[in-house]
Amino acid sequence: MKNRTYKKRTQKDYTMNFKLSVVQEVENGQLTYKQAQAKYGIQGRSTVLEWLRKYGNFDWENQTPNSMSKPKTPEQKLLELEQKVRLLEKQNNRLKHQAAQADKKAIIFDMMIDLAEKEYNISIRKNSSPEQ
Repeated sequence: MKNRTYKKRTQKDYTMNFKLSVVQEVENGQLTYKQAQAKYGIQGRSTVLEWLRKYGNFDWENQTPNSMSKPKTPEQKLLELEQKVRLLEKQNNRLKHQAAQADKKAIIFDMMIDLAEKEYNISIRKNSSPEQ
């Protein structure tokens, strides 16, 4: 029996690219969601399932893959496109929020550097061109 030590992780520990690549591997049939958990050391039992619901191509409300080859009526196509728009808007809002958080962090780090330079009378920043 292997002795494994686990580090407690949060959703923020995983990048969007990582989540999407795991979803793609599961949807392509390369791995089951449990195999993906084991392969990548994802501790939460439902983490991969949540990613599949958020980012995957499976229609969880109707329990069918979105890419089934059954002919679709114009109304079905419109509903599908509306769902995709809502998903993209949700992802866009999440990314905007993350960008705003990153901007706030950059401002705080700049303030901390300014304070440290003033307090300790040292130059921390590299000399940069006036364009920056």
